[in-house]
Amino acid sequence: MTDIHEAQTALGDIAARTLANATKTVPMLGRITPRWLPQFLQWVPVEAGIYRVNKVKDEGSIAVDCSSRNDEKELRQTFVDYEEWGREYALSAVNAVVDVHTRVSDLYSSPHNQIQEQLRLTIEIIKERQESELINNPEYGILNNVADEQRVQPLTGAPTPDDFDELIARVWKQPAFFLAHPRAIAAFGRECTRRGVPPPTASLFGSQFITWRGIPLVPSNKLEIKEGKTNIILLRTGESRQGVVGLYQPNLPGEQSRGLAVRFMGINHKAIASYLISLYCSLAVLTEDALAVLENVEVDKYHDYANKYF
Repeated sequence: MTDIHEAQTALGDIAARTLANATKTVPMLGRITPRWLPQFLQWVPVEAGIYRVNKVKDEGSIAVDCSSRNDEKELRQTFVDYEEWGREYALSAVNAVVDVHTRVSDLYSSPHNQIQEQLRLTIEIIKERQESELINNPEYGILNNVADEQRVQPLTGAPTPDDFDELIARVWKQPAFFLAHPRAIAAFGRECTRRGVPPPTASLFGSQFITWRGIPLVPSNKLEIKEGKTNIILLRTGESRQGVVGLYQPNLPGEQSRGLAVRFMGINHKAIASYLISLYCSLAVLTEDALAVLENVEVDKYHDYANKYF
C-alpha cells in the first residue's frame, strides 16, 4: 500500500492557510432592520425635553363672511380661542452601558476596533428599540394614540384594497405612508393579485416599496403579529400638515446622531472601560385625523389562483 505522505506532491490547503490572512467581516446581527419609520417621520427638536401641542378650544365658533360687492352690512366679529393647557409630551430615554476590558481593546483591535464594534452593535439594538417604542409605547406610541373613530375593522379578515381605501378616507388630508408588518404587506399583495389589481412600486430612499393609490406601504416588524393577526397604520406626517412628528433632544454631550449620545464613563479598578449610550425620543400626534389603523388583520389567508387563470 502506498504511503499517503509519499503520494502528496504539493503543499496542501490546510498547511497553506497557516501563512494566509483571512478577510474578516465586522460582526453581523440578524436583528438589524432598515427601520423605515424613523426615516419617514419629520423630527422636531425639543427644548428641555417637553413638547406641548396647543389646540383651538371650539373650532366651530370661528365665523367669517363672504359678502357681495355692494353689500354694506357690518362685518361679523370673531376670535380664535385656545385650550388653556395643551397636552405635553416628555422625551423618554433608551439607555445601555457597554463594558469593554482594556486588555481586549488593546490587543484585539485589528483589523476591526473592538470598542467601535461593541458600540455600533449596541447602538443598532437601541435604535431597533426606539422604533418599537414609537409604535407600541403605552404613553406616546402610535397604536395607543389612535382615536376611536379612526379605528377600522377589515371587511373579510385579510387586508383588501377596500380596507385600504377606507383608511385613506379617514386620513384624507395628504396621507404620507402606510405602516405594516412585512407579512401584512404580503397578505395585501395576495388580495390585490386575486382581484387582478397588483399594486405598483415606487423607489424611495434607494429601495422599492409597493404602493396603493400612490401611497407607499412601509414595512416594520415592530407591528406585532398575535394569533395570526396584526394592525396596519396610515399616517400623515409633519408639523405644517398637523400630522405625526418625532421628537428628539438636540445638542447632547457626546452626540453621535439625532438624539443619540455616547459618553465615556471611565475605567474601573478591574481595567474595564464603560460607555453610556443614550437615545432620547418621543412622538406626538398633532390632530386626531392624522392617524388611522386597520385592526385585526389576518396575515395567513392564501388563495388558489390556478382555477382562476388556467
